[in-house]
Amino acid sequence: MTTALFPGSFDPFTTGHRNIVDRALRLFDRVVIAVGVNSDKKYMFSTEERVGRIRALFPEGGRVDVVSYSGMTVDVCRQVGAHCILRGVRNTQDMEYEQTVAAVNRTLAPEIDTVILLADTEYKDISSTLEREKLLHTQCS
Repeated sequence: MTTALFPGSFDPFTTGHRNIVDRALRLFDRVVIAVGVNSDKKYMFSTEERVGRIRALFPEGGRVDVVSYSGMTVDVCRQVGAHCILRGVRNTQDMEYEQTVAAVNRTLAPEIDTVILLADTEYKDISSTLEREKLLHTQCS
């Protein structure tokens, strides 16, 4: 069984993220969405809310699992049996950043590859930051 780990803060999980997962399911038997916890970062939603919202999008017992983690991404890959880190990129800045992170991960864990999916055109302008802004404006009105 091939398993990919899709790590991120997912604050919130967007339609662009969903598109990456749906496309990844054509390439992998299983996708584990790993919700990152960083004590130095301020989130709009708690870890439990982020995990719960994502779990609500995917059928229980299906090919998508959702976990939370802190620490190194390669460590959670090993814990869940993933041989691949899945990333989505929207633009050249995302690509440069992901190349740097992939190189570090490859040094730490040569057995784990990174697979990058390019955002579909209709999702290239969607970001968690913009989604948070929309939510804040909706709450204020």
